[in-house]
Amino acid sequence: MSKQITIGMVAPVDAGKTTLSEAMLYQAGTIHRLGRVDHQDAFLDPEALEKQRGITISAHQAQLSVGQTKITLLDTPGHVDFASTTEQVLAVLDYAILVVSATDGVTGAVQYLWQMLQRTGVPTIVFVNKMDAPGVDAKKIITSLQQLSSGCLSFEGASQQMTSAVADNVAAVDETVLADYLTTGKLTDAATCRLIKNREVFPVLFGAALHQQGVSELLAVLNQWTLAPEWGKDFAARCFKIFHGTRGERLTWLRVTGGILNAKDELLPGQKADQLRIYNGGKFTTVQQATAGQVCAVSGPTTTFAGQGLGRETDFGGTVHSVLEYAVQTAVDIRAVREALRMIADEDPAINLSWQPESQELTVDLTGTVQKEIIEQQMAAKGLPIKLTTGKIIYQETVTQSVEGVGHFEPLRHYAEVHLLIEPAPRGSGLQFANEARVEDLKPNWQSQVMAALAAKEHRGVLVGAPLTDVKITLLGGRGSIVHTVGGDLREATWRAVRQGLMSIRSTGCQLLEPWYRFRLVVDNSVVGRALNDIARMGGKTGNHVPAGAALTILSGKAPVATMVDYAADVRNYTHGQGQLSLVVDGFEPCHNQQAVVDQSGYDPCADLDNSPDSIFCAHGAKYTVKWDEIKRAMHRDYYWQKS
Repeated sequence: MSKQITIGMVAPVDAGKTTLSEAMLYQAGTIHRLGRVDHQDAFLDPEALEKQRGITISAHQAQLSVGQTKITLLDTPGHVDFASTTEQVLAVLDYAILVVSATDGVTGAVQYLWQMLQRTGVPTIVFVNKMDAPGVDAKKIITSLQQLSSGCLSFEGASQQMTSAVADNVAAVDETVLADYLTTGKLTDAATCRLIKNREVFPVLFGAALHQQGVSELLAVLNQWTLAPEWGKDFAARCFKIFHGTRGERLTWLRVTGGILNAKDELLPGQKADQLRIYNGGKFTTVQQATAGQVCAVSGPTTTFAGQGLGRETDFGGTVHSVLEYAVQTAVDIRAVREALRMIADEDPAINLSWQPESQELTVDLTGTVQKEIIEQQMAAKGLPIKLTTGKIIYQETVTQSVEGVGHFEPLRHYAEVHLLIEPAPRGSGLQFANEARVEDLKPNWQSQVMAALAAKEHRGVLVGAPLTDVKITLLGGRGSIVHTVGGDLREATWRAVRQGLMSIRSTGCQLLEPWYRFRLVVDNSVVGRALNDIARMGGKTGNHVPAGAALTILSGKAPVATMVDYAADVRNYTHGQGQLSLVVDGFEPCHNQQAVVDQSGYDPCADLDNSPDSIFCAHGAKYTVKWDEIKRAMHRDYYWQKS
């Protein structure tokens, strides 16, 4: 019985991911001539810039069949600057193939991708590439992979039929399976498939894709040890990529996860699926319908976004964020530049484009310097040359203690008071909103309006005005007037309550967060001391020092992006080009020099008129302002959470 699955190719730069994809497509009969990255003719790098730079920039699709298994193959970018694109693809996969270079081993970039796969819950098969290189040791590689998960097991010789040696290891992963195995002496195919699907077992295969070694075994594993998902009857789909074609047409890549999508169906109000395309490399065929499990590109919708759920599917919120802000300099029409950059930002969920009409300044938030170079090249190819200036660090703000914030908005013939509890939340959780208000204090429709107001804007911190994150905000209660309260009043009171609470703990409970890198630095033993001193000076933290042969040492750890972003040039200089530095963004952590950054920013939270912490009251027919630190004497409802 045939099955249909979607598989993604995931790997760090230079692991040989595209070469492996070519080999798989060749052996499956999809292509009849092997392409190569260095020859600029790879099947899954169809864009001109990808051919020129030799890297995958965008996700691409191919079709292949192995035995009774029909596979949609999605290739993803390898460079960490495009991790947001990779993450969105992971959200629509049944399985992933993680390609690891035998010569590099489990690098920081591999660990980063593993965490991403773990976070999205994608069953994973590991292919260790470049095993033809001298000195590589399969046992050492398995040992290092098992530090990621003890379920990483060699499937050598078990690609089609389980060998007893592999069966022993697979069965030992699960107590129930092991008990049955010890009783019957057999490990069923169904049990193995389930363990892989549940991410308890991660098959590891070895080969050299450039020489077609190990590729047939990998294809056999995909045919033998994978399970097709079960889909619902109602229409559901998830978008994972936005792309603009050569003629400017906007395409939404999506996977149908339930029911059927027909051409001309309405995906969003007033937005129909004008055309359905099934891509295979750079070419496509149009179809009239896409069934559950299929991946297609849809023309027509104009407001879709990567991660969006359609029909019964839920949205997928990515965790990859921009960390550097660049100002745009150009000598050409700024309106044309804005529109072109808007289209580029439309395609990458981690890119944020901002326009300040007062200063006529256009800024772009990015993940790293390679992404910066790519955008400059893309714009030049459009005839709109730009220069992105030195990147500024993007900060976030959070809280370390709880506080009750109060906002009051009462100009003439308007009235609302809102009380909110602001609390620290786990790192990486974003903003969370909860409601514990009583109907005696705020009517249900007023409560709904407050909750809508909390979610309606990006809340800013009071240290440097950076976005607020990792905070839980709970509606405690407040006051309203049947005669005078309208939705706008509750919105104003809500926003002011957030700011008032933050101002109350600005000096004691507000914390600045900055992006940190996870780094891996390979240097000659003679300069290890220099490297360690540099890392300490940059505020970084190092882990264990691992020998890499007789003369080299691997240093790994974490350091602030602000201090390490330009360190690669230093490494090249003091190692005479022999050192290797790899960096991946590891999220946001407390700023290593908070007070210096706050002082340098010069941000005045009370002068931020769009985010005022003060309240508006009314007396004798006229409104007046009550400063944030005087709200206790003027508010109409006593504190809920604290009496101070």
